[in-house]
Amino acid sequence: MEFDTVIIGAGAAGLMCAPHAAGPAGRRVLVIDHAKAPGEKIRISGGGRCNFTNMHCDPQAFLGANPHFCKSALARYTQWDFLDLVQSHKIAWHEKTLGQLFCDDKATQIVAMLQAEMHKAGAELWLQTALRGLTHDGQRYRLQLERQGQHHNVTARALVVAAGGKSIPKMGATGLAYEIATQFGHTLTQTRPALVPFTFSDTPFAAISGTATPARASAGGASFDEAVLFTHRGLSGPAILQISSYWREGCTITLDLDPEGTLLAALRAERQAAGRKHLSNALSQHLPARLVQHLAQKLPADLGLATNLADHSDARLAQVVEALRNWQLKPTATEGYRTAEVTLGGVDTGQISSKTMESTRSPGLYFIGECVDVTGWLGGYNFQWAWSSAVAAGRAIAARAQA
Repeated sequence: MEFDTVIIGAGAAGLMCAPHAAGPAGRRVLVIDHAKAPGEKIRISGGGRCNFTNMHCDPQAFLGANPHFCKSALARYTQWDFLDLVQSHKIAWHEKTLGQLFCDDKATQIVAMLQAEMHKAGAELWLQTALRGLTHDGQRYRLQLERQGQHHNVTARALVVAAGGKSIPKMGATGLAYEIATQFGHTLTQTRPALVPFTFSDTPFAAISGTATPARASAGGASFDEAVLFTHRGLSGPAILQISSYWREGCTITLDLDPEGTLLAALRAERQAAGRKHLSNALSQHLPARLVQHLAQKLPADLGLATNLADHSDARLAQVVEALRNWQLKPTATEGYRTAEVTLGGVDTGQISSKTMESTRSPGLYFIGECVDVTGWLGGYNFQWAWSSAVAAGRAIAARAQA
């Protein structure tokens, strides 16, 4: 069976790429995936409402060995372009904190939208289809596929790898994209779980599991102000997931429990009004009480959290606040790919065109989405990279076919 383009992976990037690769001429496009349903990570994202993009998709929100690589694709298909597509399908949406855009209803609306665009372009979708062999004869890519017990030999001039990374293997994630990249002479940057909770060997926060507080988390030269969640195994919450992309094993993270810097003045004012109040009780007006109890056991006794406010000079109060603003912690590890939202690292961008996503090693081979060494912040950035990189590849394929 002959196709103009075969796309491996029916996730966000693969589904988005298909109609653009088909182009106005309606070139034959086939999307394959081993899963039973398309867009599974879309379906579960954002609590089932899909944080489909972010209003602030600037290049500095993306990590990779080459921080400039993502600029071209993001500039040529922006968050506003995708929002126009969402609105053209009459999908209601809303903005949450920090520019995050969500569906009002269900994430499956985004999957249905992408499938509708595919159908309109005439692209085919084969699910429960396994790749059993892949070669290139100098002109076309030859794929041996197994679909529901039947074997098919398929050829295509363009092959798009949109098979994702290693994150959330229970959703079907594999290392297939990296295997294909290696087969055709590409190198890989180190891959690791990203946007993932931290774990500690001694489970220090088990007693306060479920407690959350606003904080500034810092590691690897980056800082994020969002919620921190204390869990039975360690630390989670948006600020922690963000900083996990910058952390490395053996390094510490710093929590600032007073990110707005107002606590010292508040404690001084409270001392003036009610000096006989315990410092720990005063702190509980600004931090969760369970967290204050935990800190009273962990912080040095000479900080005097169990004594009255009146017993503390300005200097002593400053010491207490400094301890809360510079809480050093050393995680043992992360939860790993099991719960990581994305994979950091991947196919080396030095061997891919930033304008077309085409391989410089094998003509007609394209890499898009999570498998590429481009990783965004939490909050819709990684979906936007999927949309932008997919459109870049799809348009390049269609333009070449018309030439």
